[in-house]
Amino acid sequence: MRRAVALSLASVVYAMLLSTTHGQAPAPMPAAETEPKKVAEPLKPGLHERTVKLNEHERSYLVYVPKSYDAQRPTPVVLCYHGAATNGAITVALTGLNKKADEAGFIVVYPDGTSRNGVVFTWNSGGMPSQVEESKRDDVKFTALVLDDLAVVAAVDKRRVFATGLSNGAMMCHRLGVELSDRIAAIAPVAGTLSLEKPKPQRPMPVLQIHGTTDTLVPWEGPNSRMPAIVRFRGVDDTLQFWIQHDACHATPREEQLPNTSDDGTTVTRLTYAGGKQGSEVVLIKINGGGHTWPGRDMKLAILGKTSKDVSANDLIWEFFQRHPMP
Repeated sequence: MRRAVALSLASVVYAMLLSTTHGQAPAPMPAAETEPKKVAEPLKPGLHERTVKLNEHERSYLVYVPKSYDAQRPTPVVLCYHGAATNGAITVALTGLNKKADEAGFIVVYPDGTSRNGVVFTWNSGGMPSQVEESKRDDVKFTALVLDDLAVVAAVDKRRVFATGLSNGAMMCHRLGVELSDRIAAIAPVAGTLSLEKPKPQRPMPVLQIHGTTDTLVPWEGPNSRMPAIVRFRGVDDTLQFWIQHDACHATPREEQLPNTSDDGTTVTRLTYAGGKQGSEVVLIKINGGGHTWPGRDMKLAILGKTSKDVSANDLIWEFFQRHPMP
């Protein structure tokens, strides 16, 4: 019941925030696929809710175990981080990753960020002024605790733990790629860029960046004059160059125009910067004409811009993760 109420309230607040920012009233976000079950024993296939304690505060996450799960066999894990003003339950429906998990046989984890009011959840992805309360929240440590907790109730393949997410959640993936690289094998941020001011990764990190060229919430070039000064993040090109140089990838990418199979107002270009250390690579999926969306899914908020149906983010992300287990 608590999860259903939080889901309903969060979807309303998400719509209100976007309406206030852009002057339009979007449709409500989709509901989660199923209600989670509280469990304390080893996990079985299905959607479950779990909690961990961080500095005496209880933090929650959802975990989806695929139908083909075998507790005797280590299973890959994909962490999926929600955008600002939403939560893990909304992200279950928004991304459709559970279906991909059933097809490919991986566990999906949907952590919840922090909130002052129990409705609007965000991530401390870095870049915030020190006087902002959210800048003191340790979501990297929270992620480590989630992985610790999951390992107690599920057979986790520790060499195949990956992170993806949307918007603020994508920015959190970049932070994890920098600060939790001993546990995260590769990252695939969607519509979110690097927001740390002075990142110092400990090892080469494979990165798949998916981004729309007409994204108005996380613009390609970075923050613009319409955004509050407190909003700090890098543009797409700057983010890519950071990872390309850190991974020591080839400076010139292999460029491919992907098939334009849908009349949705977008086209897709893939740029691959290969040859990085320890087999790493940086790949950009450039959604020409795309907005602040998850490619391949039906995004109900027209204000977010166009969604490409030429590609499936879930397919591209899993294909990338399969190529990049922990060295």
